[in-house]
Amino acid sequence: CNSFSFLVHCRALIFPLLIREGKPTPFFTFVLALLFCVYNGYLQGRSLSNYAKYPSGWLKDPCFITGFIGWLVGMAINIHSDHILRNLRKPGETGYKIPREGMFEYVSGANFFGEILEWFGFALACCTIESLAFALCTLFILGSRAKQHHQ
Repeated sequence: CNSFSFLVHCRALIFPLLIREGKPTPFFTFVLALLFCVYNGYLQGRSLSNYAKYPSGWLKDPCFITGFIGWLVGMAINIHSDHILRNLRKPGETGYKIPREGMFEYVSGANFFGEILEWFGFALACCTIESLAFALCTLFILGSRAKQHHQ
């Protein structure tokens, strides 16, 4: 089911565990993120398994293929950007650093861009109101965070 994808990938769960140093993630924030990812994964999975109806050739449909490619490219950008961010500082080093590799050459919030692309690709591939709602929430939440980081 799709909930596994949310649990495996979700930044709120994986990224804080991989950070070597820096500000610790508050436990309450981690728990809220975990609950959100579990609940959203459940809702997306339930929507796809119980309510979404697709024609037999859906996996060959240009809408699905384009969405799947968007999701895959977005996930690759997100994972690569997180890798760059985790490795900005050498062990023991502190201070603010600006990433200059990968998609950071084109956009200051490459990790946010990747995740937004990922979930709009997912929404296009699924063509459900639930997946679109999640993509829009991702855009608004991460878009505002990206703007703050850019400033």
